[in-house]
Amino acid sequence: MLLNEDQLAIRDLARRFARQRLAPSYQARERAAVMDRDLVRELGDLGLLGVDLPEEFGGLAAPGVTAGVIAEELAYGDFNISTVQVNVSLLGAILANSGSPDLVQEWLPRMISGEKLLGICVTEPGGGSDAGNMKLRCRREGNHYVLNGEKTSITFADCADAFIVFARTGTAESGAGGITAMVVSADSPGLSRTRFNDVGSRIIGRGSVFFDNVRVPVANRLGAEDQGFTHVMRGFDYSRALIALECIGCAQASLDEAWEYTKTRNAFNAPIAQYQGVTFPLVEYESQLAAIRQLSYHAIALRDAGQPHTAEAAMVKWMGPKTAFDTIHQCLLTFGHYGWTLESPHQQRMRDVMGLEIGDGTAGIMKLIVARERIGRAAVQYAKR
Repeated sequence: MLLNEDQLAIRDLARRFARQRLAPSYQARERAAVMDRDLVRELGDLGLLGVDLPEEFGGLAAPGVTAGVIAEELAYGDFNISTVQVNVSLLGAILANSGSPDLVQEWLPRMISGEKLLGICVTEPGGGSDAGNMKLRCRREGNHYVLNGEKTSITFADCADAFIVFARTGTAESGAGGITAMVVSADSPGLSRTRFNDVGSRIIGRGSVFFDNVRVPVANRLGAEDQGFTHVMRGFDYSRALIALECIGCAQASLDEAWEYTKTRNAFNAPIAQYQGVTFPLVEYESQLAAIRQLSYHAIALRDAGQPHTAEAAMVKWMGPKTAFDTIHQCLLTFGHYGWTLESPHQQRMRDVMGLEIGDGTAGIMKLIVARERIGRAAVQYAKR
């Protein structure tokens, strides 16, 4: 992917911030297990959040490719901080495209500045990959909606200032129809949340959000009533490609460290870089990362051009996290017993990217999407047999 001068300047800014500010404290933040909101505001001050969002709200109206460059560079220093930037691009676009002028003005500038953090509530207990199987009930009482139920596996569950919530307002028990989207403030009476003890990405604060007669103004609705599901599905193609670039950036950090190590570690009176058994596996993963990187930027470039990109985004979403995990694992092994310690960043990177083999769509679901794009609904019908 060839970048223009503006994109190169933003890349260099994000690269310096990632390597000088983020990388040195990557593992310390993991141990603290708390999202550093001051660090998020620094991202906003530097203009690294919401670059693809409208200028009137603080963005740069830049192409999505520019956001992808930032995602990859930030993840090189801290995979989890990069998730904040991806989150702002995804949810900011949903807000900008579907919210009322007052609602957008209330939240979007503060998301781009890093002052406010939003989460998205789609998944429910028993739902998982079946995103349309929502049970969270939403009834209308005058100028308010009343929510009752639970959302789970929510990113930023315990630290978000508000959530974009998808709830069932229609009569159907499942399916995409009858679902309404709305912005719900985290301090709303009746809203509570828990935090999971996850394997990785501990600063993300994944958990459950509970709604007990939570009242939400109708003015907080996104789009038309009963038609909210299309908003989140439309945005996922974009975020899947951004997620793949996050994973690639994180894996590239381990790969660069492994290459450097092969030049300084001696065995049998020679640097281990001289042994093909050491270098060939690294070459293979370097090649795979390069291929996935190019396809990820291609998917986003298609999106920027207004072209279909669902298949390409699904391809990189299943390949990116898996290949990143395998790459980091190989890098850990390259370091030998030095890599087998919690002081090594490889184990944390491996745990962090592994979560994206599940979140935002499993490999199985991504492959089903690609098959559906190629052969139509027959792929879905066959999968149900």
